[in-house]
Amino acid sequence: MNQESLFTSNLEGIYEKVCSSWNLREGFKAVKRNQGASGIDGITIETFEENLEEELNRLSSDLARWQYKPQPVKRVEIPKPDGGVRLLGIPCVRDRVVQATLKSLLEPLFEPLFSESSYGFRPGRNQEQAVKRAQTIVQSGKEYVVDIDLSKFFDRLNHDLLIASIGEVVKDPRVLRLIGNILRCGILDNGLFSNSTEGSVQGGPLSPLLSNIMLTKLDKELEKRNLEFCRFADDCNIFVRTQIAGDRVMESVSKFIEKKLKLKVNTEKSKVALSKFVKFLGMTIIVGTLAISHKSMSNAMAKVKELTPRGNNVSMLKRVERINSWYVGWSNYYKMTQYPSQLAKIEAHLRRRLRSQIIGEQKKRRHLFAKLKSLGVSNKMASVVFKNRGRWSLSHSKAMERAYPNAWFIDKMGQKTCSDRGMEHWFGIRKWIKLT
Repeated sequence: MNQESLFTSNLEGIYEKVCSSWNLREGFKAVKRNQGASGIDGITIETFEENLEEELNRLSSDLARWQYKPQPVKRVEIPKPDGGVRLLGIPCVRDRVVQATLKSLLEPLFEPLFSESSYGFRPGRNQEQAVKRAQTIVQSGKEYVVDIDLSKFFDRLNHDLLIASIGEVVKDPRVLRLIGNILRCGILDNGLFSNSTEGSVQGGPLSPLLSNIMLTKLDKELEKRNLEFCRFADDCNIFVRTQIAGDRVMESVSKFIEKKLKLKVNTEKSKVALSKFVKFLGMTIIVGTLAISHKSMSNAMAKVKELTPRGNNVSMLKRVERINSWYVGWSNYYKMTQYPSQLAKIEAHLRRRLRSQIIGEQKKRRHLFAKLKSLGVSNKMASVVFKNRGRWSLSHSKAMERAYPNAWFIDKMGQKTCSDRGMEHWFGIRKWIKLT
């Protein structure tokens, strides 16, 4: 059976499958796994589940009789680590179920058409694979990166172009009409309604698939030009051997994006540079090796400060538990760095901030002196607390590090670590600083 016949057989009855209570139930399971807040109707996942069969049967009936109408999405603002906000939209649980069901039915049809160089929001693919593929390309000699930033990509998706792209595979006009209704459902922001004439609001289960469908045309164009690239959602890096080639690619690809895809390239953030000056998914490729980017390190340091504020009256165990809940996820991703000293730097900074908190909890220096003495610190070493030194300086003193060694935080307080320690730590820091 050829590819066209395979698609035709798979596409028969898609809309009927969307209306199926069984498929909608599977869609709900996906929504429940992903959790999320309620939409404009205030109905939570838990409330929806209380009358699940009734809700799914009603939804199935509404879809079959074309009485289903997506409600406007609730606009929320998520602060970015580097300032500004990311605009997200939260559909109602009912609408998320429909989107999740659509996604599960459409994804297998489009997956075979997607590029091998596309890694975002696809089954069996992730950010680490994209970063390591980029590393391999740089190691092959293509050290210059054409870093193209798409301005407000999700907000600027052209509905007509997107529906046309979907229609190249999905021939059922009912499915196209349903997707169109979802795209045009509108936005409710602080009680004010606005029409959504373009864009696909981030936050819905269907948006990532739609973004990949839209950008597949870019992927195919780059492949036609025999360019090596890595794309994760709207984050696209193209790799070339020289600055001149990079400038030429930047100009021609930017024209294609703006004319053919009706999207806008952010010229201020886009650039052609050596890989060590480009951030890709939080990482930087330095002389063919992977390192956490300076921006990601700075964001992590800011998070450490947020997690270890002054005047904290929570127990040390609770503080470390809260830190772990962030650091475990963060380090599980960034452990792909080939400079473990970067992880050690974050962990050491966390411990120093905690030591500083311990100092701040002692009302008087003599109390701190007595505390250090009780923990086995000598008189001479503990007397440093009476010198004219601030709490931050004292937090790095031999007395505090003797009383509260790394092992105390790790073994007794349960601080999670991901770095290699010892001499390699200090060598790694010097090597990393030199390379960057």
